[in-house]
Amino acid sequence: MDEKPRNYSEMEQPKVEQKSPIIMKEPETYTASISAIGDILLHSSVYKDASIGNNQYDFTKMFVHVAPYLSQSDITMANSESIIGGQELGLSSYPQFNSPYEIGDALKESGIDVVNMANNHTLDLGEKAILNATSYWNKLDITYVGASSTVEEANRIKTLTVNHITFSFLGYTYGTNGLKPPVGKEYLVNYLNEETLKTDILRAKEISDIVVVNLHIGNEYERMYNDYQEEVAQIAADAGAHIVFAHHPHVLQPAKWYEGINGNKTFVIHSLGNFLSAQDRLYRQIGALVELEVTKTITYDVNGTPSTMIEIHHPKMLPTYVKFSNWKNYEILPLYQVTDQQLPNAQKIYDEIKKHLSQFITDLTFIENES
Repeated sequence: MDEKPRNYSEMEQPKVEQKSPIIMKEPETYTASISAIGDILLHSSVYKDASIGNNQYDFTKMFVHVAPYLSQSDITMANSESIIGGQELGLSSYPQFNSPYEIGDALKESGIDVVNMANNHTLDLGEKAILNATSYWNKLDITYVGASSTVEEANRIKTLTVNHITFSFLGYTYGTNGLKPPVGKEYLVNYLNEETLKTDILRAKEISDIVVVNLHIGNEYERMYNDYQEEVAQIAADAGAHIVFAHHPHVLQPAKWYEGINGNKTFVIHSLGNFLSAQDRLYRQIGALVELEVTKTITYDVNGTPSTMIEIHHPKMLPTYVKFSNWKNYEILPLYQVTDQQLPNAQKIYDEIKKHLSQFITDLTFIENES
């Protein structure tokens, strides 16, 4: 006898395994901007012009026309060429500089967040000036690199985090005009050593998204970088540095993208020139602010494992001009705003500077407004 077909109740229906749909986590994108300016080098006429009596100084008037640009980026750096050892050590100019504390106040008020202290004048007034300067930068809550007050500090990579992007900062100088730190206190200033540079960049990459290197190298007053500057820039790129801000020639040298051995791109400005000084020849009165945009994108695979991509793009520059007369009335002006009355053939000079800076880089634009 045939078996009757079995009727399954709803509860008895065969179960079919249902797989949950894979939900990919959405990518996350963060952006931040970083800027840098060149040398803050206070010759005696500059700090005398800032004197307000009673051994006190006010430099803010010199920055009025450029402060809006300095404060636009999330992080802005400066090269503190003349050390702020303070009034108690005695102010001095070339060849061994010592500057008033108040230049630090003006930089802070103008929007500076980080200063590089590694340069050929770091040891001009010895250990005491370095300790005074680092103490004052700490008081202002301005991060400094390239010089240290202790060996522990010298071994620490300094970082700042903005919009979920962590920047690390390094600074080195080719030398200190023949002056040497006290025996056992070599940590006071960072000297450029290729192996140390590579090691520090790798250390910085472990704790940050962006590695910013400050280099004090090159030949003074030469408008083109030399083979050694190229060599060091390539070493930094191969080690994985993202940005190199360089100083020392006191004149502007061109910007350039370098490709590292791993295919990474490194932005290098070989010299940002003088931002504030009393040097009185045309190209020594012209400096610049450079601005870069950083993008950090985090994507996730099917297992939720993150992968991070860093991009540096949209390089911009603001050439500047230090205007003064009879060693007084110092002002830093955006070069695009300078008139023929202030600088004969101003527009022609501005056009030449733009061409000079951008000759090896196709994506460089120039800032010609305050917003």
